[in-house]
Amino acid sequence: MPSSFNRRQFLSLLGAGAAAAALPSSALAFAAPKQEDFSFLFLTDSHLQPELRGVDGTTMAFKHARSLRADFAIQGGDHIFDALGTPKATVLQNYSLYDKAEQDLGLKVHHTLGNHDVLGIYPSGGVPPTDPLYGKKLFADRFGPTWYSFDHKGHHFIVLDSIGITDDHHYQGRIDADQMQWLANDLAATPAGTPIIVTTHIPLVTAMNSYTPPAPQSSPSGFTFVNGPEAIKLFEGHNVLGVLQGHTHINEQVVWHGVPYITSGAVCGNWWHGTRMGTPEGFTVVSVANGRLTTRYETYGFKSVEPQNT
Repeated sequence: MPSSFNRRQFLSLLGAGAAAAALPSSALAFAAPKQEDFSFLFLTDSHLQPELRGVDGTTMAFKHARSLRADFAIQGGDHIFDALGTPKATVLQNYSLYDKAEQDLGLKVHHTLGNHDVLGIYPSGGVPPTDPLYGKKLFADRFGPTWYSFDHKGHHFIVLDSIGITDDHHYQGRIDADQMQWLANDLAATPAGTPIIVTTHIPLVTAMNSYTPPAPQSSPSGFTFVNGPEAIKLFEGHNVLGVLQGHTHINEQVVWHGVPYITSGAVCGNWWHGTRMGTPEGFTVVSVANGRLTTRYETYGFKSVEPQNT
């Protein structure tokens, strides 16, 4: 969690009801903090790998990102390819290569868990569940909690863990019960009117299923979020400026109940094979000003050695 400890985190740890009972009424009268304009970068789905010049491409993207004005960056998940079903030694090597590439950003980076960041869920990787870094533990060891929040210039950021692990060794878009309760408490502890920006890897809202053939009914993975409506319901009554998403590798914006759900194209494009459904390799530049969130997609000129554009 963030290093500073404040009232919002206190409520999150103890539960909104218990914390409210423990604090004097004067301590609950917090006004929304002063808001300042700023910009940040949303870089998602780098899928770093040595093959297909994936390391070169990620480094190229981050060096280009460094030339842009931004206060910080949010990595939207899928830092590497592929922790799900790759031997542990290869996964650790790719994470180390990612760490080196990220240094070229020269910015504070907030990390979001992606499905390909989770170690050993597919049996093909040969990583036993007893391994101390199995599952999400590797990500937590590298980057910290898989869900958390932070504040910047009067704006509140919520980073969600959208990766649910199923009993049959797959993943699905899901927020578990503990995280859902934390999200409710975190929102309740945020002063009324505070602008909120949410990040999730698997989209909460997307029209992606309209662009592609439906996934097999037996597949728990894909673009669906099994309890997305429950999370979205919690946003009601709060000043959510936007939800930033990854996973699909396309540029898309869907406005639902007045909230823009903005899915960014991928740093790796079509998994380092060129353009993905019309979206080239790139990332999203986010500007926050006058109570509004606006975005633009920034490409960086990568050329695939094996183009397979979709």
